[in-house]
Amino acid sequence: MSLEARPSVGSAHRSLRDSIADELRERIISGAYPPDFRLVERDLAQQLEVSRIPLREAFLQLESEGLVRALPRRGVVVASMTAKDVEDLFEIRESLESLAARLAAQRADREGLQRLRAHLDEARATTAAADKDGIARANAAFHATIIDLADNELLHSMMAPLNSKVRWLFRLTSATDPEMLCREHTDLFEAIAAGNADEAARIALEHVAASRQPTFDQLTNPQ
Repeated sequence: MSLEARPSVGSAHRSLRDSIADELRERIISGAYPPDFRLVERDLAQQLEVSRIPLREAFLQLESEGLVRALPRRGVVVASMTAKDVEDLFEIRESLESLAARLAAQRADREGLQRLRAHLDEARATTAAADKDGIARANAAFHATIIDLADNELLHSMMAPLNSKVRWLFRLTSATDPEMLCREHTDLFEAIAAGNADEAARIALEHVAASRQPTFDQLTNPQ
């Protein structure tokens, strides 16, 4: 599989870096590359049919997202999710996602609500099919769309680096019942669609907080 760029320099080079990062990100989130898996630069460059420069830039991008780490004498490895990492992530999500839900309820238009509903429908379908990867993608897309509907660039820039970790966490753990997630997402969608900002913020906060302890339990005692 070749990801090599077709046009020249500039945006095309950045696009190649992004394409490589996208491919590696999906492999990490899907579990194809588990925590502590070593990403060998030479092997990946041959496998993806790319040069090492955009591959290294893709590593830097993934490192900024917290998905990989560069270690002395080991090179680049897939990062592990520690208890502190999870605690930090939940603290930020509780604050920012409740704000995003409040703003989305105030600002979402019909087209935005249709997009949000589509992700909710996708989550229901993947839940019915017991598609673990699909559930993670759909639920992360639902949350990301709420951030978009909040229409606040600063909030978006603060949340964007967390999206990969949120998807990764959904995929790494089976702590939260996907059917319960769908019910909570339905309640959140209805509050946003009704323009009830206070209710949307409350539901979003409780939704994120409710999965905190089960997630810790699952990471500590994986089944």
